[in-house]
Amino acid sequence: MTSIASGAPGARQWPRSFADRLTAPLPGLPEIVRILREGGFRGSTAEADRIPVLRTGLAPVPTGVTALTWAGHASYVLRVGGTCVLTDPVWSAKIPGVPGRLTPPGVAWSELPTVDAVLISHNHYDHLDAPTIRRLPRGTPMLVPAGLGAWFTRRGFTAVTELDWWEGVEVAGLRFDFVPAHHWSRRTLFDTCRSLWGGWVITAGDGTRLYHAGDTGYGHWFGGIGERYPGIDVAMLPIGAYAPRWFMKPVHMDPDEAVQACADLGARRLATMHWGTFVLTREPVIEPLERVRKAWAKAGRDRADLWDLAVGETRTLEPGAA
Repeated sequence: MTSIASGAPGARQWPRSFADRLTAPLPGLPEIVRILREGGFRGSTAEADRIPVLRTGLAPVPTGVTALTWAGHASYVLRVGGTCVLTDPVWSAKIPGVPGRLTPPGVAWSELPTVDAVLISHNHYDHLDAPTIRRLPRGTPMLVPAGLGAWFTRRGFTAVTELDWWEGVEVAGLRFDFVPAHHWSRRTLFDTCRSLWGGWVITAGDGTRLYHAGDTGYGHWFGGIGERYPGIDVAMLPIGAYAPRWFMKPVHMDPDEAVQACADLGARRLATMHWGTFVLTREPVIEPLERVRKAWAKAGRDRADLWDLAVGETRTLEPGAA
């Protein structure tokens, strides 16, 4: 685990491409043609009204309590050690290339306390939303993958830290470590894999440890993360955007794989995400929730440790609740 000092993007020399970090080759023209012939990417929204929503606001958090609130997709509001951290914040009603939100943001923007840090996993539009980022004060600490810092400095942000895999930094009394994921990056037709992708391990001074996977397929990295960062209390893992499997498997886990990833990490609890917000792929919109519940039960895990949150729901970790 390497510590780095926060500094101006551009001070370090990153490779022109991170394509050598890919776990599997990206789809080529034959795969694109096949999926278009099979009907494209989008599934039915027929059961969108079954997606649970619980927008009750952000209740105060007592000293020593850690609170996780799912705002939708991969966006979490984390209140840890007296700080507020946002993960992959997307508050927009629509993002480029996909239909509008199925469910509203679980937390109104006006309800957010002062944001002490923002964590970005990679630059895909459903994880890096420019309109949402523009709503933040320009001095907000931004922790981002290698090669992505200039995107933020061009927009006036002054506290931007780029990290490579297995590097970490301390901000607002918390330790943030950037860890590998089975994914990729692209924001335009001309920047494929020009910036890195990954997840985040957040460690508080009292030993509380959270993991946010960003966007990822299933694979060997989870075991390595668990070895380097033992004692993960809650793993925020994606469970949606997985169909058809022949196309999505390298970069998006399905619910059964998410349960296995939680075990590989040695994490006590699994908090679900990356479903119920945007229609990205073909599975029925409610299927991820149903499948993860079945997979968790099949694995013999304690039902209380599956945090299958409603949009806007908050769960808390009391001191010593390892």
